Amino acid sequence: MKKFYSCACTLCTLLGLSAQEVLWQKDIKSSTQDFLSQVTTTIDQQYLITGSSIHSSGSGQMPAANSQKQNNGYDFHLIKLNQQGEEVWEKYFSGQNHDYLSASVSTQDGGFLISGTSYSSKGLDKKDDSKGGSDIWLIRLNEFGDELWQKTLGSAANEEARSVIQTTDLGFFVAGNVQNSSKGYGSKDVLVVKLDKDGKTLSESVFGGKGLDEVEKIIPTKDGGALLGIYSRSNLSGSKKTENFGEGDYWVIKLDKNGKVEWEKNFGGKADDHLRTLALTSAGYIIGGESRSEKSGNKTVNIEEGTDLWLISLNERGEEIWQKSYNFGNRDILMGASVIQSQDSRAKNQDVTKGILLGGYTQAEGRIEADDETFWMLYLDQDGNEQWRKHVKGESRKREERLSDIKLNRDGSIILAGTSAEELGKENWKIVKLGDSQINKLIEKQDIKIYPNPVSDYAYVEIGFDFKEADINLYDMGGRQLQSLKTKNKVTKINTQNLIQGAYLVTIKTDTNKTASAKLIKK
Repeated sequence: MKKFYSCACTLCTLLGLSAQEVLWQKDIKSSTQDFLSQVTTTIDQQYLITGSSIHSSGSGQMPAANSQKQNNGYDFHLIKLNQQGEEVWEKYFSGQNHDYLSASVSTQDGGFLISGTSYSSKGLDKKDDSKGGSDIWLIRLNEFGDELWQKTLGSAANEEARSVIQTTDLGFFVAGNVQNSSKGYGSKDVLVVKLDKDGKTLSESVFGGKGLDEVEKIIPTKDGGALLGIYSRSNLSGSKKTENFGEGDYWVIKLDKNGKVEWEKNFGGKADDHLRTLALTSAGYIIGGESRSEKSGNKTVNIEEGTDLWLISLNERGEEIWQKSYNFGNRDILMGASVIQSQDSRAKNQDVTKGILLGGYTQAEGRIEADDETFWMLYLDQDGNEQWRKHVKGESRKREERLSDIKLNRDGSIILAGTSAEELGKENWKIVKLGDSQINKLIEKQDIKIYPNPVSDYAYVEIGFDFKEADINLYDMGGRQLQSLKTKNKVTKINTQNLIQGAYLVTIKTDTNKTASAKLIKK
């Protein structure tokens, strides 16, 4: 795959009143149809861009991680960017057939777990034999992209990977789909596997009715469990305890930390409603997707045109708080949601939701509008009331641009990642980092923040000031300087492995003469 990288600082072409600028843009150009699946934010505010690409030995690219030859099929493709949008490393992981990377999660140790669908047997980078058909291929990586372990999950049926999370016990939930399984109920069912931190399988569950059920998203919950978001075309049958209202509904399942069902809910109208994304709020959860249903079933809002965005706020028991509908025209596709939280001192420093940021694109159906096939953002208050909307063109605008993911950073900046194509079959990756003045005002910033604290081997120092360069110093409580380093990053990793148990002081001084200090506890 022939690629070209570029960064740019320019202004966005926007709709709406919010002042906003492009902090940087990274374009990863390709001569093939590349699939971008996700952008994952690391604990130190760097970015892992993941997807699937074809790269051959004749393309001038380096071989895959440990491969001696190429398969000329789709491979897992990963690019890590630093906080300034510069490439840190790039990796490919190849099997002997097509392998499609679907999801990734940043781990507490600064590494990653990546999950994809593999049609490959043992060979090249793949260390396990095929279980039959397509399988779920998991690879655990450190922060440098080096493999720690890998695992293949599957059976004689066809499995596909969809989403992965790390839980509070440092293990993982892996969510995917399985077709026509002997353990299943319909044409396609949902597969959820609980793993420990070393990849050992602890439990495996299949959810579904007699129709088609596809998991779209899994997110971790505050109690160590997980929330599953499923597009369901099944009525009450199999393991499904809820009835569909139309062709396809939102099906939401709450799992405890062991993967057991605590509750499940169904939301839909008479037509087709496709769940796409989930997010945690202070009150419970946001579930959202696109809807073709008029007001019917338990849907209490109408559609305007094509498909509209349909968002539902739930409490922690899955009971509806509110639901809203939004329209950009034609077929609106929701690809991601981020929630702005702040601590409320009146509520014992509990997190309170201040707003919701949605990202997606509008696909042309029939006539073509000016902003179809362009990244868009929609910002709502905590009650789902629209505050502003805008289209994001960035440095350039191609004919067809489709957002894959959106992430809101702790400093109020926004990362959008998707594909940008002038012609079919040449999908470039487009990553844009935005600063937004209105969102920035909602983010509560501390002058200095250290996490985790108490710390064991590594700590992260987050600086709340604006600066170009800063000095970070670490002192013992006797005033002796132990470490000193310069940084250009808002979040910087420091090594605390050699510190003995006790208290220390971290100080920062920026090139704008701003200073701050905080206590660090070594456990």
